[in-house]
Amino acid sequence: MSVRLYIGNLPQTFESKELEALLATAGEGIRFKAVLDRETGECRGFGFANANNEKIANAVIKQLNGKEFNGNNLRVEKSERRDSKGSGRRNNDGGQSSPRKETKKVVHSDAPNKEGPDPRWAGELSKLKDLLANQKTAV
Repeated sequence: MSVRLYIGNLPQTFESKELEALLATAGEGIRFKAVLDRETGECRGFGFANANNEKIANAVIKQLNGKEFNGNNLRVEKSERRDSKGSGRRNNDGGQSSPRKETKKVVHSDAPNKEGPDPRWAGELSKLKDLLANQKTAV
């Protein structure tokens, strides 16, 4: 069965052929794909490799974890796969742990305070209130 590996601390600009050649020294049948930035198209500093079996995956980790590559020390480890929903986290025995507790985050906003009127419209609002107060309705 295929084993997925996380390869991190990659330089932003590197030749994937160089890294593939480095991976080939650990074993045959290793496929690598870098994760690229959507806007710039440059590497985001990590990628994933698929090894054909556990033995090759362990050899790649042993040989390349901490090894210097284009000025950076590589970080190589087994990747934790997400479930299809993308929620919750996996625990060590492969089962799902409980989802994270919902927390309320305080986010700064330029929106006006809900308790008072927007100061840009305060003058107009006071005129409108005066008009409504002076208006007589038929009962």
